[in-house]
Amino acid sequence: MAGSTASHLRVLVDMDGVLADFEGGVLRAFLARYPGEPHVELAERRGFSVRDQYRCLREDLAAKVASVYESPGFFLGLEPIPGAIEAMQEMIHMQDTEVFICTSPLMKYEHCILEKYRWVEKHLGPKFVERLILIRDKTVVSADLLFDDKDTIKGVEPKPSWEHILFTCCHNKHLELQTPRRRLQSWADDWRGIVENKRRSNAEKECYASLIANGN
Repeated sequence: MAGSTASHLRVLVDMDGVLADFEGGVLRAFLARYPGEPHVELAERRGFSVRDQYRCLREDLAAKVASVYESPGFFLGLEPIPGAIEAMQEMIHMQDTEVFICTSPLMKYEHCILEKYRWVEKHLGPKFVERLILIRDKTVVSADLLFDDKDTIKGVEPKPSWEHILFTCCHNKHLELQTPRRRLQSWADDWRGIVENKRRSNAEKECYASLIANGN
């Protein structure tokens, strides 16, 4: 993908935990499938990997919780995060703004890839199906902003082009971010302000680079 310009902004939005309620879906499905087994309430979630936290409860629970989100129908049945659909529909119509959904499929991908496409078409429509990027390493995708609930995103690019905006989810709400990192508490929070702030920042950098190039 081509690099971004100062006036034109490219925004990446994660899917699970940002658009689709992965955490709530896992808990509901786990309780239905394994009633009586120990489980982790959403208020007690810590760390990005739900499988790792269930393993801490009891070794065999890791495989059980994984069987929930690896099952057919799981991803398609996830409920949208409140305000997510409205925010995406507004964002795609913002002037000089490109928005893409950027999501990492499971390594056991038999069901999740197709269901992610179907979820997007069901909740956001065909125009977003064309804007769905499935990739294990998001650092190689060129953009200005990435809204993602994973607190640390690593890959082959040590310095990705995008600024990571941490989207608040049950597993990361306890984390304290170091300046200059930013957080979006929910889609009711000022995501528009973040987008426009980034646009202004890019414009200022472009202006400064132009002055330097012209010897001013």
